Amino acid sequence: MHAFHSPATIQDGRLRRLLQEMEDDPRSTIDDWARAFHLSCSYLSHLFKQATGASLGHVLHEQRMQRAAHLLATSDMSVKEIANAVGYEHASSFTRAFERRFERGPRSYRRQNEGD
Repeated sequence: MHAFHSPATIQDGRLRRLLQEMEDDPRSTIDDWARAFHLSCSYLSHLFKQATGASLGHVLHEQRMQRAAHLLATSDMSVKEIANAVGYEHASSFTRAFERRFERGPRSYRRQNEGD
């Protein structure tokens, strides 16, 4: 799923744990993880980029969008419920982000991918 190093190839145990937690709880934020690891947001982002070659914010966004796409295709959750499940407070913000990523809105995506 990741376009960067797999968790197994990352030497820093904190970052391996972070990658696992990102998959387990996509609602968490960079700020949440920085506090959990007792690091500043900028230092955590720096460590992540150094270890993986990818931006932490970009990876988090991509994981949220992939999870949302999966939920749209395989569940009957509403767009609002999916937005909340992947960490968006407002369905409208989620819809805009989803449209930027997949070049179609969530409802259109669902119609084209039902049963995937």
